[in-house]
Amino acid sequence: MRANAVVLQLAAAMVVASAAAAVQAPVPGGGATALFQPLLADPKEPQFFATYLWARSPRLASRLGSVGFGQTIGLVRGPDWQVAVTAGVFSQFNMGSSTTDLLNTDYIVGIPVTYRHGTLATRLRLFHQSSHLGDEYMAHTHAQRVDLTFQAVDLLVAHQAPTWRAYGGGGYVFAHSPADLRPGVLHGGFEYRQARPWLRLGRSVTGRLVAGLDAKSMQDRQWQVGWSVVTGLELGDPLAAPGSGSRWSVLVKGYTGPAPYGEFYRDHVSSLGVGVGFTP
Repeated sequence: MRANAVVLQLAAAMVVASAAAAVQAPVPGGGATALFQPLLADPKEPQFFATYLWARSPRLASRLGSVGFGQTIGLVRGPDWQVAVTAGVFSQFNMGSSTTDLLNTDYIVGIPVTYRHGTLATRLRLFHQSSHLGDEYMAHTHAQRVDLTFQAVDLLVAHQAPTWRAYGGGGYVFAHSPADLRPGVLHGGFEYRQARPWLRLGRSVTGRLVAGLDAKSMQDRQWQVGWSVVTGLELGDPLAAPGSGSRWSVLVKGYTGPAPYGEFYRDHVSSLGVGVGFTP
């Protein structure tokens, strides 16, 4: 798949998501319908993004294009709880290849149940992930695919303050392949969003400085921690609270630890790059 085709698909997906967000019913206070807002720094959070990365890894390319298409859509909602469906597709491309080889694609679909009371929010999610090597990568390197697929359940509890959020929890992987995949996952993080806008673009858009740290430790990698750090500018509705409503972002992203890219999950990767994103 060529890089320009990826960009066009991402742009089309963002336009569709923007239109969908425009017709969502807001909740009191100008926030979005989500009771548990998407994680800012988690590489596997279903969102729309395109990132250019410089990476160090045993098998991945030194220059990567990483894209994601995903969203969480509420199905049934009460005053302080919601049942939703979430889905995401995450792909990585070799930007140094003349054919921009597709390296890996992860597919995630799940059912999150969220609950919020005051400053505490909880997300319980049952989900499935499957991962696949790109055909061109397999043809050029003669790589053998690992049949990585599993079901998992995870639980996160977050404390939300006006300008920051801290969260923690874990997960358990079951019904998995390979058979020796070890099941435990610990997960936590911290986010900051500037209270007052740092930038104004007319009357309809404001920009805030944001930063996030996400840490994920996996039993399968002897509890090694994958550290993900992001910081940058988030553009959104001036009437919406920080971290709510539909918004665009321009972020610098850094990562080190076990690769978050399914077929390479037992490799160690370090990367640094810049990207754009959209949260409906």
